[in-house]
Amino acid sequence: MLDRVALAHRYARVRARTEALASRLSAEDAMVQSMPDASPAKWHLAHTTWFFDEFVLAASGHPRWHDERWRVLFNSYYDAVGPRHPRTARGVLSRPSLEEVRAWRARVDEEVLAVVPHADPALLRNVLLGTHHEEQHQELLLTDVKHALSCSELRPAYVDGRTPSTGAAPPLAWLTREHRTVPVGHDERDAGGFAFDNEGPRHPVIVGPFGLASRLVTNGEYAAFVHDGGYTRPELWLSDGWAAVQESGWTAPLYWERAHDGWRVFGMRGLEPLDLDAPAAHVSYYEADAYARWAGARLPTEEEWESVARAVPVEGNFLDDGRLAPCAPPPGDGPHQLFGDAWEWTASAYLPYPRFRPLEGPLGEYNGKFMSGQMVLRGGSCFSPREHLRATYRNFFSPAARWQMTGIRLARDA
Repeated sequence: MLDRVALAHRYARVRARTEALASRLSAEDAMVQSMPDASPAKWHLAHTTWFFDEFVLAASGHPRWHDERWRVLFNSYYDAVGPRHPRTARGVLSRPSLEEVRAWRARVDEEVLAVVPHADPALLRNVLLGTHHEEQHQELLLTDVKHALSCSELRPAYVDGRTPSTGAAPPLAWLTREHRTVPVGHDERDAGGFAFDNEGPRHPVIVGPFGLASRLVTNGEYAAFVHDGGYTRPELWLSDGWAAVQESGWTAPLYWERAHDGWRVFGMRGLEPLDLDAPAAHVSYYEADAYARWAGARLPTEEEWESVARAVPVEGNFLDDGRLAPCAPPPGDGPHQLFGDAWEWTASAYLPYPRFRPLEGPLGEYNGKFMSGQMVLRGGSCFSPREHLRATYRNFFSPAARWQMTGIRLARDA
């Protein structure tokens, strides 16, 4: 049984964090949709509220929508709920205003907190799911805002000041593991601890001997790949990756810019010199795979990654720390950066675990229907709330996606 008091505190904390992230934006900032994959900040504020209105308040018998049309405007992909506004046209939604959306959020917050003390267990689970869903959108809000600001010739900053400098990255070491059978995934019988449906059921996997890099690949190491003609050598790339390089004109990670004195990179504090010791970020799966091949290594499977991460506490550089950029790890052989800094591409396609069953009803569309054409990422990033992450968490994106805070950890066969 969920602790109702703890759930109410979590709900209030998560909702307040979203408001704090959006508070740095003007109404004009909050309406920008800079590409089809991104969404305006105002839409994120509204959609996360739509989730609670649809799956908590409506399900508990509360009066329906203030404006029934909002149910269409802010539905993301729940076809079982009803029609939805086209994803690629979210930037045209000048109405409702940002003030109206915030007033809606306040009303829904008041009503959800009034429901929690009396809700049945199924409804409480929807509230808990909604808070984790909103934490996903907190990261999306930041990555979408970053992309939108990068499109301006003014190179505006989301936060003031310069990114604190990092120390030198320690030399890369290899953590070796022997052949063994490992448990993978979340076990619903475990006491406490939330997990999405795609994280289970737990199942045994045979993992052969392998080595895992002690830290993420740095900007300096990735720059060596660029300078060695990595983007001009088709033998390093998967066929679809090479096609993406040619079609999109990739020559470096997203947000890197050449300057007379070296590379600069656009971040949440505007345009800054590239920190060569910080982890490389905003690379696609194709780029990560090509770099690994160039480095004489490969990407880890998600089972290999999880088998190491299970023994490591969830510590690192997260949204909570306020840096909003990856940073070099502390000295030592690691493992470092398994959580935070940058999401880590794995070599695993996003597929269901054995005996996977999606949730019943419309919420079954949350994860299961995307199990095609996506690759799994693990670990979280500097845009992820610390409390959102765990060793079994499975993120997923298209292999060509670059606007997320995605990086590289190498693996190799023992």
